[in-house]
Amino acid sequence: MQPSLIAGLVKKLRGTIVECNTAYEGRRNTSREHWQTMRNHGFMDISPCDLMDEEGDMPLPVTGGFHLKQNYVGAHLARYRSMLVLSHFKRHAMGGFGGALKNMSIGVASSRGKAWIHNAGESEDPGNMFAANHEWLLESMVDADKVVMDFLGRENLLYINVANRLSVDCDCDAYPDEPKMQDIGMFASCDPVALDQACVDAVYASADPGKAALIERMESRHGVRTLEAAAELGFGYRAYRLVSLD
Repeated sequence: MQPSLIAGLVKKLRGTIVECNTAYEGRRNTSREHWQTMRNHGFMDISPCDLMDEEGDMPLPVTGGFHLKQNYVGAHLARYRSMLVLSHFKRHAMGGFGGALKNMSIGVASSRGKAWIHNAGESEDPGNMFAANHEWLLESMVDADKVVMDFLGRENLLYINVANRLSVDCDCDAYPDEPKMQDIGMFASCDPVALDQACVDAVYASADPGKAALIERMESRHGVRTLEAAAELGFGYRAYRLVSLD
């Protein structure tokens, strides 16, 4: 999402844009390069920014999850009492799709936490992030969601998905494929499961033939398992009522 799109919202909330370093190599895997990337893209011009794992991470316990017994989040998460999870909804190479659930789990996790999630709690090695059973990865993302929700309190979280520039590639891809379908719109909810489900359903319901590539990506990666697992842990409901504000 471009800073120009979100600047008004961030300023009205007097918010801080938060991030954590990536576990893979690139322009966001070290704090120095990550700060420069945020500066280059204009985010520091619209809001205070916080690289939450710049000074390390903190382990938080997972109770009643699928695979993780704990996860690692940016230590600066302790500075905050609430969070607006503002996500670019799109397809994802491993998750099938990326929305509120993926953003909250991977986004709030420290660099070490990201590797831990990808390895389903079996390794912190960032060079081995694709070794875990794929279903376990999806379920471990849900475990990581539970960490954030338990820590901040579910009543202190709100979720917005912006379904524009719907590429089959994640924003973390250096050269993402150009979108092949039209923008769908913006969705908001206090229920991250219903929110992501509504966005997935909107893709299927679209009359745009360009949706085929996105649907293939989601189905081939069994992205629906993230929604199933989150509902099983009681994060929310896959059934919802859609209220249009047009």
